[in-house]
Amino acid sequence: MAKYLVIVESPAKAKTIEKFLGKNYTVVASVGHVRDLPKSKMGIEIEEDFEPQYITIRGKGDVIKKLRKEAKKAEKVFLATDPDREGEAIAWHLAFLLNIPHDEKCRVTFHEITKNAIRDAIKEPVEINQDLVDAQQARRVLDRLVGYSISPILWAKIRRGLSAGRVQSVATKMICDKEEEIEAFIPEEYWEIDALLNKPETKRDKFEAKLVAKEGEKLKISSEAEAKAVLKALKNLPYEIQSVVHKEKLRQPYLCFTTSSLQQEAANKLGFSTKKTMMVAQQLYEGISIKRQGSVGLITYMRTDSTRISEEAKTSLKEYILENIGQAYLADTFKAAKNGKSAQDAHEAIRPTSVLRTPVEIEESLTKDQYKLYKLIWERFVAHGMTPARFDALTVMTKCGAYDFRSSGSLMVFDGFLKVYSFAKIKDKMLPELTEGEVVELSKLESSQHFTQPPSRYTEASLVKEMEEQGIGRPSTYAPTITTIISRGYVERSKKMLFPTELGFLINDIMKKYFKTIVDVGFTANMEMEFDKVEASELPWKNVIRTFYGPFDELIDLANNELEKIDLTETTDIPCEKCGSMMNIKHGRFGKFLACSNYPECDYTKAILTTIGVKCPVCNEGDVVERKTKKFKNFYGCSRFPECNFVNWNKPTGEKCPECGQYLVEQKTRSKHVIKCSNKECKFQKEVE
Repeated sequence: MAKYLVIVESPAKAKTIEKFLGKNYTVVASVGHVRDLPKSKMGIEIEEDFEPQYITIRGKGDVIKKLRKEAKKAEKVFLATDPDREGEAIAWHLAFLLNIPHDEKCRVTFHEITKNAIRDAIKEPVEINQDLVDAQQARRVLDRLVGYSISPILWAKIRRGLSAGRVQSVATKMICDKEEEIEAFIPEEYWEIDALLNKPETKRDKFEAKLVAKEGEKLKISSEAEAKAVLKALKNLPYEIQSVVHKEKLRQPYLCFTTSSLQQEAANKLGFSTKKTMMVAQQLYEGISIKRQGSVGLITYMRTDSTRISEEAKTSLKEYILENIGQAYLADTFKAAKNGKSAQDAHEAIRPTSVLRTPVEIEESLTKDQYKLYKLIWERFVAHGMTPARFDALTVMTKCGAYDFRSSGSLMVFDGFLKVYSFAKIKDKMLPELTEGEVVELSKLESSQHFTQPPSRYTEASLVKEMEEQGIGRPSTYAPTITTIISRGYVERSKKMLFPTELGFLINDIMKKYFKTIVDVGFTANMEMEFDKVEASELPWKNVIRTFYGPFDELIDLANNELEKIDLTETTDIPCEKCGSMMNIKHGRFGKFLACSNYPECDYTKAILTTIGVKCPVCNEGDVVERKTKKFKNFYGCSRFPECNFVNWNKPTGEKCPECGQYLVEQKTRSKHVIKCSNKECKFQKEVE
């Protein structure tokens, strides 16, 4: 019988760890939280100094029974939940359920799931860190007070199913504010003038030059008339090289990944949502069964705001670069870690647990998504220890009367870290050999009209970046926050951009009017700092709640008394197919839908479908409509469903395949846009420019 019991959160992690510890250890999983605040009520005794009323989570009875049974048989119990605030809180709840004394050294943390890391951690258990637990309690209680106080107001005044939260409301406001900024934007016209110049003796050595100044002052051309006047002034004037400046430019390697930078890079380079990135990273951390190696954790813990790496990892990386890439590519010193003022720096950066475990070597053991993300993390880590890329940058200024033209070129002279970590091909932009005082010829001179562009909408990546810079949330909260505001229908994701919905604007307006403090970026960032103080044992957690609740309770009373009921119903002239009454447009969890105005006598409802102007290729009677899955992913189906069950992830074009006669679909990926045949046996495909 095993002497020791180790409790982790995930069954996958349990399987990996048990292999490393041997027969004296039994490793079981709590499968996440075992106790929490009740879902059916507030669960906080406000009159009893905000004491939380934790209960056993419904459905966890069998799990807890098994844990207690195993704990009774063991000489020693180790609580090895995730190494963060939430993991510490889970360990605390487990200790309560298993009657483990609060001062017993039962807590172990695994920052990577490797043999040495697991065995070293087991040798040095510590007491549960009550400050970490209290920081998590402060966050949980405060967020419960906000959500369970404001949400019922939204249910009563608008409709059920809505919610408000401390971080999600700020994220929604940021997206709404950006949309309002875009709508208020007034484009400004400007013109550019470009010259195509060449050396007189060759006629071939042509290079482009952009007009940038007049008499040494930056030139701004705001209208076609001004552009024509400049073109006229330049007519028949000679072009002379005024200066030729060579300068070496260095492109520095990136620091290793934090949670935020990994989410941003995975979104930009791989097209992953923040939720998908964290899900795949969790799999890589907990352990993957690798051929000829067994189950092993491939990366360090994936919730971190630190960019530092251990000395052991640095040594291993140096040896790898020397042996596999070359002395010339090894950096003299690794780029220093720079953590933001809000960084907790509790863990290392996200890196591979072994640099020797190359992506190519283990590709066959990974899924497609696991391979992509692991490759991204591995390459970023290796590049971190490499030399900068060096470029020879050339700037040429050309004089034409009172006007100055600029030409720029660059030549990569050493690829450095880009040898490993580069997703776009670096193209050299060459200029001919030119000397000061040299006269060149004008081949072409043209003007072009442009308009200033509004600010870009947030993508998931840019929203995470902004939230991190503003100090909103922490590594563990970015992905669930974005998932929540999309699932609530406050925000939609289209072509990777985040758009606020009508409902999102409405909720945001209410929050700004009645709960201005809650949606204030500064307030939310300050609360995160308060939680950090609790963790650092500088502030009792209930002090944070007391200070917050008094003013907040007054806002709740004001909103309850002043906010009038808002009817989102819109009338239409569409008759009900069941009783003939007119249909109304209602709002539901998944957006707008049609409902009979004769409710409750008639309960007929109908989805509002977006047609794409193409007849169904299967029945040829219905229209192809755009639909969404429960996870808000677009697909296409027939409007006559369920009579016709046509469905396709790709958008039908309405055309037939010239080779087999089946219908054609449009497919867009990160790298190409094609029209292809829906018949998998047919290889017809054409690219769209």
